[in-house]
Amino acid sequence: MTSLGPGIGSGRAKKEPLDPATAVQRNGCALRGPCGPGLGELAAGAVAAYLLAMAPTTIEEVNVSPIPLDKFAPYVGDNAVATVRKAGQALRERLAGHVVWNVNSTARGGGVAELLRSLLAYARSVGIDTRWLVIGGNPDFFRVTKRLHNALHGEPGDGTPLDDAAHDIYDQTTRENLPEVLALVKPGDVVILHDPQTAGLIGPLAAHGAKVIWRCHIGHDTDHPQVMTGWQFLDRYFEGASRFVFSRKTYIPDKLNHHRSRIIPPSIDPLSAKNQPMAEDVVRSILTHTGLVAQPSSDVVPSFVREDGSPGRVDRAADVMRLGPAPSFDVPLVIQVSRWDRLKDHGGVMRGFAAMVDAFPTTEAELLLVGPNVHAVADDPEGAEVFAEIVDEWRALPRGTRQRVHLVNLPMADIEENAAIVNALQRHAAVIVQKSLREGFGLTVTEAMWKARPVLASAVGGIQDQIVAGESGVLLEDPTDLDAFARQLGAVLTDPALAARLGEGARERVRDRFLGVHSLLNYAALIDDLL
Repeated sequence: MTSLGPGIGSGRAKKEPLDPATAVQRNGCALRGPCGPGLGELAAGAVAAYLLAMAPTTIEEVNVSPIPLDKFAPYVGDNAVATVRKAGQALRERLAGHVVWNVNSTARGGGVAELLRSLLAYARSVGIDTRWLVIGGNPDFFRVTKRLHNALHGEPGDGTPLDDAAHDIYDQTTRENLPEVLALVKPGDVVILHDPQTAGLIGPLAAHGAKVIWRCHIGHDTDHPQVMTGWQFLDRYFEGASRFVFSRKTYIPDKLNHHRSRIIPPSIDPLSAKNQPMAEDVVRSILTHTGLVAQPSSDVVPSFVREDGSPGRVDRAADVMRLGPAPSFDVPLVIQVSRWDRLKDHGGVMRGFAAMVDAFPTTEAELLLVGPNVHAVADDPEGAEVFAEIVDEWRALPRGTRQRVHLVNLPMADIEENAAIVNALQRHAAVIVQKSLREGFGLTVTEAMWKARPVLASAVGGIQDQIVAGESGVLLEDPTDLDAFARQLGAVLTDPALAARLGEGARERVRDRFLGVHSLLNYAALIDDLL
């Protein structure tokens, strides 16, 4: 547990939660100069509507089409689907026309966006009016929230202080987004705010009459000083939340360790473009078309099925940094898929892979470090900088090792196309690794396990809840132990029977615990408890 400790905010005046009317008036003055006579006398909702018409748009509403729950039946059975449908229909009646809103800071890139796209689609199929808003922010705001992200993982990030100046940047962005949010959300609606970027909206939305849930997808298992710094920054914004949701019990800070906090593990959608079944010839076609493997061209279309049931095709190529040709299709691939984030320890993966090559000289495996286009994820301002550091480390590898390491930027213009490429990569991998130094939950691990691939991952965060060591994957107890990483990786690469057994255990583990039907039931119970 993380203790906030006494004396939070000592030496500075604690700012009160933003009042809706006050906040939108302040925003209106900033946007339009001195407030006109009478504006301050308008009701909060009227002020919000007025400013919505006059202010630049910062909010994006993401459209999500319904997906029938019946599609889950082949994976979990008809009875489980019927249970979810019954819970959803009961919740729809209790909502009585109110909307369930989800608010986060990016529509693409990262596990939260993928999770929302899936869960909302299934919830909408049973008639629940659930919608998705993405707040805007400038680079300074995302630098502050990235610093917060790192702090809650126990890391200093760029080391900038989370001080009054950081609060001013954070609060200004909240004020800029607030008018549009208040104009859309009605009293009695349920609002699920995701992660630190949205915490500043808790107070104003609660004062507006909404039932507010704050859902934190990240955290740390110990009382690390950086973690305490992060919670101290956020502490002033929590007043007004009806419920708090975390991925692990150990992520709950002491101040929030009460009857209003819940544990809901994330989940995956087995039918999304990233996880749907994919024939081997289609896998081969996608990887060849994108330039990730070398293979004679074929007539097989690099196709996938979109979330609305329409056909999709992979048209774009990956941007790959490599020394020499692409690996052939029969070369075993070790793959890590993640954001370009220092906490994913790409440099450590490269050095550990190099040690594995030295220790297991007969293996022909090659390594692919795979991430999104460095400019495509709005709420991750460090991506390009981190990728440049990875390139420098790659260039420092011995030439022979460097020829076996490929740095891959995947196209992000079409997020379902991107997902289909990841699907093909994971299905083709000999071993999937996730050598994170810190991890919130690690949905890339869940996705890899669902594809029955052997996974070697750090024993950090939610990865520990997913992998049972020796049964559904391999856990690296110390993420910084490169020798252990090399030994474990080499052992799986050189033992096909072990790899197959771990892969089979992994898929069953996900089927039993981490498919979307489980999250739908958990959120239905959570919201029902508020109504």
